[in-house]
Amino acid sequence: MKCPYCLVDNDRVTDSRATEDGFAIRRRRECLSCKRRYTTYERIEEMAVKVVKKDGIRDPFSREKLRQGISRACWKRPISDEQIESLIVEIENHIYTHHDIEVGSQQLGQQVMERLRNLDQVAFVRFASVYREFKDVRDFVDELQPMLRQDDPSV
Repeated sequence: MKCPYCLVDNDRVTDSRATEDGFAIRRRRECLSCKRRYTTYERIEEMAVKVVKKDGIRDPFSREKLRQGISRACWKRPISDEQIESLIVEIENHIYTHHDIEVGSQQLGQQVMERLRNLDQVAFVRFASVYREFKDVRDFVDELQPMLRQDDPSV
């Protein structure tokens, strides 16, 4: 493994442990040349799951695209990077255990919304507004009604 700082391929592993989901190994490494430390993750190479979009186009599932969408929804919210990573791991695990080759973008978006609803309601509404393509304020109100009823049954 090349050091990300000095690009020398001479390091040692100082710590190795399974991540909380058990599907990856986190390794702390020390470059023997520049003495800096960095972290790597080792994951099982999964069969490439395709995401079927609304227009029928199939794109490879991208963990990074998922992270970007969730991060945008959580921007300036009291949500840590660890919480976002945990959310991504949950969704990714769900996809790989429940879908063999393809997953619909609607199903993927639904997984994100279910988890965001429980994590942060503002992040949920942000994500839903883009995912469901809200056209006007009424769309927001319709999406918020179930959450408001949950918090206050008189609504």
